Amino acid sequence: MLPSKPKAADFDLSSVVWMRSEAGQTIEDPVEIAFVGENILMRNGGDKDSTILVFTQAEWDAFVAGALDGEFDYDGQGR
Repeated sequence: MLPSKPKAADFDLSSVVWMRSEAGQTIEDPVEIAFVGENILMRNGGDKDSTILVFTQAEWDAFVAGALDGEFDYDGQGR
């Protein structure tokens, strides 16, 4: 059986270092990420109380690969 995936509440968020891209420096609600142990956390940087998503390294790698492959590109028609 696989170990359960941690939730944001499982982390001491007071010591987490949140990062955003250079482009995120001028956006009102930028995406912020933090690398915590073997996990990657993601939140809305414009709302520090927003939901925090937790990714395993494998999930993060799949997300980054999809982004690089254009999987999430906006086509102007809502897709």
